Amino acid sequence: MAKRQKTVLTKLELQIMQVIWKRGASTVAAVQEGLQQDLAYTTVQTMLNILHRKGKLKRELHGRAFAYTATVTEAKASSHAVRDLVDRMFGGSSEDLVMSLIKNRQIDPQKIAELTKRLEAEEG
Repeated sequence: MAKRQKTVLTKLELQIMQVIWKRGASTVAAVQEGLQQDLAYTTVQTMLNILHRKGKLKRELHGRAFAYTATVTEAKASSHAVRDLVDRMFGGSSEDLVMSLIKNRQIDPQKIAELTKRLEAEEG
């Protein structure tokens, strides 16, 4: 459980990471400006410090302010989140996830066929 807490991002952590992935190295003020919701400077600062302690960000002092950069890619964070979802909700079965998407009409069989063709083309 402790490992999951460290790898999976909360909703707010993800929003902050998305700002940094998009903008690159950012100060607290820059992240605060990039967020779609209005959060206090100290809240953003606290969240950046939490992400730093979790190892998701590194920071470097630039003048009087820290600049934060991501230590994990967006693709890797996405992979962890999907794995966590599959493990928790579908007992580790990716097939059950896909079936759930189809049953709930979140993806249709035609789209599955299209994605299968794209995957085959990528694999060459």
